[in-house]
Amino acid sequence: MSTLLHILLFLCVGAATATATATATASARSSSLAAQFLVPHNAARAAVGERQLVWDERIARYARWYAAQRRDDCALEHSDGPYGENIFWGSGTGWTPSDAVQAWVGEARWYNPRSNACAYGQECGHYTQMVWRKSLRLGCAVVVCDGGRGMFMTCNYDPPGNYFGEKPY
Repeated sequence: MSTLLHILLFLCVGAATATATATATASARSSSLAAQFLVPHNAARAAVGERQLVWDERIARYARWYAAQRRDDCALEHSDGPYGENIFWGSGTGWTPSDAVQAWVGEARWYNPRSNACAYGQECGHYTQMVWRKSLRLGCAVVVCDGGRGMFMTCNYDPPGNYFGEKPY
């Protein structure tokens, strides 16, 4: 009887340890992903004197949910959800969060703060959302598209930005 009890206790402790290890590993991956998105976002914000964004797991869950919706087609379609949103797609599977953020930061060259407008024929809305003064929280996600056809990334911002007539900073 005592041997059976020891075996059951061993199995319970082993299962709890495995669960804790898996949770810690997932948490570490999440922290790493958060840093990969946050560091370049906050560098862009610091360059224009804005405070740093903080990672918000609730928003990241939303981003993961939406990214999963895009996995099969990887279409560059916005979620039309409650947050500000930047989306990115790259062909192949070698893309990093930094690549997506740098693509959005690259739009800064097209933004004119005096006129609060993008250069004619250019896009700068991803950049202005990144540096939007009133946005305080960030959550992002990455998925590899089915068949390895590319990678889809999304970042969501709360409160949202890019309101017509308002300046980002």
